[in-house]
Amino acid sequence: VTRRIAGVEVLVRWQHPERGLLLPDQFLPVAEETGLIADIGVVVLDGACRAAATWPIDPSVGEPTPVYVNLSARELSDPHLADRIAATIDAAGIDPAGVHLEITENALLEDAIATKAALLELRRVGVRLALDDFGTGYSSLAYLKHFPVDALKIDKAFVEGLGGSGGDDAITAAIVDVAQRLGLQTVAEGVERAEQAEWLTALGCDLAQGFHFAPPLDAEAVRAALEAQCDGSAPAAIDLTAPPAPTTPAGDAMELGRG
Repeated sequence: VTRRIAGVEVLVRWQHPERGLLLPDQFLPVAEETGLIADIGVVVLDGACRAAATWPIDPSVGEPTPVYVNLSARELSDPHLADRIAATIDAAGIDPAGVHLEITENALLEDAIATKAALLELRRVGVRLALDDFGTGYSSLAYLKHFPVDALKIDKAFVEGLGGSGGDDAITAAIVDVAQRLGLQTVAEGVERAEQAEWLTALGCDLAQGFHFAPPLDAEAVRAALEAQCDGSAPAAIDLTAPPAPTTPAGDAMELGRG
């Protein structure tokens, strides 16, 4: 495991004045029902792009670290989505290729034809697309050929059981193998133990994220970690004992080495 920060996923939290820090599952379902999810998406993407604009160039790859942002099914149905995202990226002054948008399997299936059209428009903008929580929905492998995605994010449900007897090793290996044959990047979610990272490295997974690498960090801590990495002092800049940050948390994706 190289532990090089290869991407940063931006996650929304709500600092409620009375109830304190609220996690996504405590307010996003209501936002979906009321239609506010699209407005939240606008705020999150804008904040993510503006934060990414402050990140240093990674000398090992010659470009800034990518930022990952989730897209909801409601946002995918917006006919102006691609134009809005293009305008947001342009306003922040960052490269569209450094923005990776994550879509869940279930979101893809709500309206497959319209979703494919929306994804093609996003690809024309220049952003990268990742299929999130892969393996937990009801899509078939045919959808990997049907939809224009660049990466598969392996759900933490499979990562948790690596090394056990429940078949998670075989499923994860199959996902990685299919992705490699299709030229797709693989990112494992929810890595919490060193042995999980070792299994993923052995299976050929490209990237991994989870508490084994870093806790949630606020925007300033992320920037400091990236600057330290560029200076050659990372990963010491990431304090694995630190509590989750109260605002603008983000999770780092770490590069897995095979050497």
